[in-house]
Amino acid sequence: MNSQPNSYTNSNAHYAGGTTPPPDALQQDAAQRDAAQQGTPQQGAPQAVGHPENGQRHPGEDPARQSLLNVRTEVGKAVVGQDPTVTGMLIALLCGGHVLLEGVPGVAKTLLVRALSTALSLDTKRVQFTPDLMPGDVTGSLVYDSHTSEFTFREGPVFTNIMLADEINRTPPKTQASLLEAMEERQVSVDGVSRPLPSPFIVAATQNPVEYEGTYPLPEAQLDRFLLKLTMPLPGRDEEIEVIRRHSNGFDPRNLSAAGVRPVAGAVELSNAQQAVAQVAVAPEILAYIVDVVRATRSAPSFQLGVSPRGATALLNTSKAWAWLSGRSFVTPDDVKALSLPCLRHRVGLRPEAQMDGIQVDDVLGSILASVPVPR
Repeated sequence: MNSQPNSYTNSNAHYAGGTTPPPDALQQDAAQRDAAQQGTPQQGAPQAVGHPENGQRHPGEDPARQSLLNVRTEVGKAVVGQDPTVTGMLIALLCGGHVLLEGVPGVAKTLLVRALSTALSLDTKRVQFTPDLMPGDVTGSLVYDSHTSEFTFREGPVFTNIMLADEINRTPPKTQASLLEAMEERQVSVDGVSRPLPSPFIVAATQNPVEYEGTYPLPEAQLDRFLLKLTMPLPGRDEEIEVIRRHSNGFDPRNLSAAGVRPVAGAVELSNAQQAVAQVAVAPEILAYIVDVVRATRSAPSFQLGVSPRGATALLNTSKAWAWLSGRSFVTPDDVKALSLPCLRHRVGLRPEAQMDGIQVDDVLGSILASVPVPR
């Protein structure tokens, strides 16, 4: 079920019918769009965009979209070189889905979630999953009040907007399963009483891709409830130099306000954006293309487990969110290709013989995308 970590950019190679735009291409597209509107040439590496300093918006600009694009600028003040992951997290928030973050220790998984929640004015709580963690430590439990001689419910850390489940595969299945109701129903049931979770609510779970001793792999039923699996690679040389430079200048990852990270959007903007994403048009040919891609995973010789209809729905919704973030009101085949790997890689299972041959999930998915006919 696990694949080696690859960034969006590395995972989405050249497919039949053209080059698939990686999700961080949005950064370049938006910057070029602003440069064209302002009449200035685009030079150097693409930069995340924000409003002009005078606070004026361009005619026809969507305020909700611009607010979410500005979030990446704020997160970039604390996190270097993870723009594709930030974009993936925004897509998950737009779709109301959960994210599985995979990367070796020290690539700023926790910092990214904290910076994102700060830029979006959302509450976040972190839970370190360990072998002795109990379900009540996550969902909350009934506590006896000696003053009233009654039991009262004490909320667990799941009652938040973004719950960071750190190293989720280090806790036993019983505690892992305590998140299933919260992830699917957006509620927690204790002693026969269902308590709704705040809105928005997503789980951002992390896991280490190289250390499996003493871990409990997530079952397929729980993996399928994650909208996206985002891989966080090690930074490039220039990016790592920038990380060290910031720390040399006094950057403190525990003090985001000192780093200049400020709220630029909130629950209202996010709700408006979700409504706009729901209006993105999808042609019948694109719907058929999504189904063909998903069905191809079920007959791939290297896979013993293909993608379920839930995966097809997830690919549809994330493609709509990606199209909207790109400034379009309709979905294209390239949108589907761009989100296929992060949306499907955790929903399939390699056959043992394919694993022994060193075949990777992303490679098989890439071959499927290259072979499925693209609608014109």
